[in-house]
Amino acid sequence: MEFVEIEWNSKLYTLEIELRDRLLRAPLGLTFSSEELEAESTELHFALVDQDQVRACAVIVPLSRNLAKLRQMAVHEDYQRQGLGSMLIHSIESVLKQRGFQKIELNAREEAVTFYERLGYHAAGDRFMEVGIGHWKMHRQLG
Repeated sequence: MEFVEIEWNSKLYTLEIELRDRLLRAPLGLTFSSEELEAESTELHFALVDQDQVRACAVIVPLSRNLAKLRQMAVHEDYQRQGLGSMLIHSIESVLKQRGFQKIELNAREEAVTFYERLGYHAAGDRFMEVGIGHWKMHRQLG
């Protein structure tokens, strides 16, 4: 399994979009608009790749010089519960730290809160609704 940064609009980006769409968007009746995909050109895309296939991925939105937001994390159905999510998060955090980011935040779906807590993330504020499901804002200091 290789950790890579994906170039926007590349072949791997297309595979990333397919995975995120299938696991995160389609179950909620959502699809990517061309405007949403265009906006992703300024974001950072990371993945774990095996045999030229995206097995896990996440998007990072730089919010300031030292704050980044993780969003749209997905792990292929056949690879869940095998440590890929943790491996991806640790790799992303390492890269962000090297690039000067000091804090990472995310909006965790309710079923993912425990996963992020095990990785050192802390919930802040109250539960809120996003795309029709419960979420918690979470954060972690890098360093």
